Amino acid sequence: MSASSAAALADGIDDHVDAEIAACLNFAAPKSFFLFAGAGSGKTRSLVTALQHVQNSLGERMKVKGQRVGVITFTNAASDEIKRRFLFDPLIDVRTIHSFAWSLIEGLDHDIREWLRVDLAADIARLHAEEAKGRKGTKASAERLSKIESKTKRLQNLSNMKRFVYSPVGDNRGRDALNHSEILQLTAHFLQSKPAMQSILVGRYPILLIDESQDTNKNLIDALFAVESALKGKFILGLLGDMMQRIYSDGKEGLGQDLPEGWATPGKKLNYRCPKRIVKLINKVRSMTDGQHQEPRSSAAEGLVRLFILPSDHGNKPAAEKSIAEHMAKITVDVKWNEPAAIKTLTLEHRMAAARMGFLDMFAPLYEIDSWRTSFLEGTLPAARFFSDQVLPLVKAKRSGDRFALARIAKIYSPLLSQATLRDAAGEHKLQLVNAAIEELLALWKDDADPTLLQVLRCVAKSQLLEIPDVLQANASDAVQNALVNESSKDESADRRTEHALAIEKFLAAPFSQVEPFSEYLAGRARFDTHQGVKGLEFDRVMVIMDDSEARGFMFKYEDLFGGKAPGSKTVDGTKRLFYVTCSRAKESLALIAYTMEPERVQSFVIKEGWFTEDEIVAGVPA
Repeated sequence: MSASSAAALADGIDDHVDAEIAACLNFAAPKSFFLFAGAGSGKTRSLVTALQHVQNSLGERMKVKGQRVGVITFTNAASDEIKRRFLFDPLIDVRTIHSFAWSLIEGLDHDIREWLRVDLAADIARLHAEEAKGRKGTKASAERLSKIESKTKRLQNLSNMKRFVYSPVGDNRGRDALNHSEILQLTAHFLQSKPAMQSILVGRYPILLIDESQDTNKNLIDALFAVESALKGKFILGLLGDMMQRIYSDGKEGLGQDLPEGWATPGKKLNYRCPKRIVKLINKVRSMTDGQHQEPRSSAAEGLVRLFILPSDHGNKPAAEKSIAEHMAKITVDVKWNEPAAIKTLTLEHRMAAARMGFLDMFAPLYEIDSWRTSFLEGTLPAARFFSDQVLPLVKAKRSGDRFALARIAKIYSPLLSQATLRDAAGEHKLQLVNAAIEELLALWKDDADPTLLQVLRCVAKSQLLEIPDVLQANASDAVQNALVNESSKDESADRRTEHALAIEKFLAAPFSQVEPFSEYLAGRARFDTHQGVKGLEFDRVMVIMDDSEARGFMFKYEDLFGGKAPGSKTVDGTKRLFYVTCSRAKESLALIAYTMEPERVQSFVIKEGWFTEDEIVAGVPA
């Protein structure tokens, strides 16, 4: 056999997988399946191929019956991408897990109310028991008592709740709102306990495919297994994933093992993404976990990895990281390493990225509020969105002289240019007011000044150039702020309002120059991202920053992974999976930076494990 024939044969080791999945998607002989797909193996390609098969072979039959194929994705971005690929074909219903769950239970208000009644009573009893055992007067005690009071009020008000609401990307703070956790618990409970709900699910979605199934809520996964068992032959459940890429703690342990009889278990072995050296590294990292082994493409480049070990108390980490990038440019002979925008830098925590990109002042206050965090990171929190989606584009359009963009933005957002205003006889006068308001706004940057968000807010509010979100109304003018402070002092939730109000005040004290890097970061266009946020993505050059002292986390600790704790401990296993995910993002070269209190231990550990050779390890900042 010639070398080219051998290479072609090796590169075709996964050719059978898509055909095996297509055979499962057959109503005459339906079969559920779990697809093992390691990093870079083309899992998304197999998902798309499976959907194309359903579209071409089963689409007409399903449409006649009013049925759809359900697809659960991990992120909104992944959901939107699949929808675009299929030109928004209504046959293919793509949702995130929370959106999917809500679509099943929305409107079941009586059942939701009764479930909440039991769940809240159980929570209150548990908190009372913990309070009886705990020490009084502590912060933990205060938090327990606050939760007891809040849950008791909610329980007492349940009878008045005629309708429950929920938003997959919102704050869900109203009395009639369900939170993200409750949505998944409710859906799992109803699917497990109500045969009618099982029939509704299967009647609507005879095929349900779940991407990143290893990170899908374990209670919901268990419920779907129960549905598949109860309605076998009528419901095809397809799970796609890789347990080594499980990052979140609420995923199901051991998914893919001990599957029900009759399930298909296709597996992909080829890594299309990574060069040979990185495939070798990630194989080593997971070798003691599940023994799964990948092969690089025959045409894959050799690739290059380096581990840089620095002390945790290093004085200037951004400067050190810049020097490391310059060193990578030399040893890879790749000048792109000298261009920050051409490197994807991964941090363990959002604050680390915010500090390095220079938007920590506006980021930290809002990120600290638990009830705002989800919508804040989704880019939908009104307080932040006002500046990123309205003020920033307006300022940029004015500065660049783009009159068309300026007019479009003002027409969309300015109350001065509402349809009613433009129909008014004074419409032309309003256009002059808009122009004057924009000039007044731009004057805040005179002589290279960097106004605060508060200064920008009050300028815009004074001119009525833009509609001010409710959450910022109290800060838009002194008069409004004083009135609302007096009013809130009489309210039973004054403490909670004070917490949110203080966060807004700190947020508004930040300079406006932080809005643009913040906006780029949330949009995924920045050179920084979190270790968790890039699952499923790939980049030519990857720099991974591992710094437990700066991240201040408890679930992931690189010190534990690199010999600080014995294998098998919770943080070691979780961090190893995260390390696997980050390393496997690189398509060409990979720089890993470990800030540690024990550099010698880290170096000894990675050499002993065979992850790196001595010449691939650099102690300190390279000269």
